[in-house]
Amino acid sequence: MSDYEAAFAELRKFDTPTICNALEIAAPERRGYGYTVRPLVCARPQLPPIVGFARTATISSMRPGRRPAKQAREHRLEYYRMFTEGPQPTIAVIQDIDDIPGYGAHWGEVNSAIHKGLGCLGCVTNGSMRDLDVLADGFQICAGVVGPSHAFVHVEEIGTTVNIHGMQVSPGDLIHADLHGAVAFDVKLVDDVIKAIDLLTRREAKILDAARAPDFGIDKLAQAMADADEIH
Repeated sequence: MSDYEAAFAELRKFDTPTICNALEIAAPERRGYGYTVRPLVCARPQLPPIVGFARTATISSMRPGRRPAKQAREHRLEYYRMFTEGPQPTIAVIQDIDDIPGYGAHWGEVNSAIHKGLGCLGCVTNGSMRDLDVLADGFQICAGVVGPSHAFVHVEEIGTTVNIHGMQVSPGDLIHADLHGAVAFDVKLVDDVIKAIDLLTRREAKILDAARAPDFGIDKLAQAMADADEIH
């Protein structure tokens, strides 16, 4: 059980854009980085956001792996083992390093079942996914593409810093992901992010209430903006 269980439950109430907005207050220097900047395909957009600690790896699928069969099997087990170690829950963050990312799918029925069974909540990848109708129940995948074949897919490096559509992630970073994409940040910022969400929500309420009123106009907008600025 994570020491952050209650905080993570609170973060799951909000979408990833809200988390990005809150980080702009909690860590202003992070405004221009730390999140995906190109679209991802969300396997299950109806699911709530996933929040967990990153477990990272790189994959390749355009050519067969170079490890002998026994060594390759041990390497795969080492990859899976990292999801059972360290703080929980986990999210797989997997960078496809091929010239054509997503040439082969690492994610489908089998891998989603294995990862879920090991306590992993989902995956963020620039690579491919398949078997969309038979993925493990509740397991979320945000992928670069959808494709039919796994080709020669294999894990290359384990526990390395990766980059997913502009989002740089190191092992142990906290990931918040949903149908919009993903953002990575230090778990030490969690309390500050939650406080910032409360502030943003109260400020935005002033603007939204005014904008939705039947007598809304530029004067009402100006007053609502001024009122929002006074909330701290």
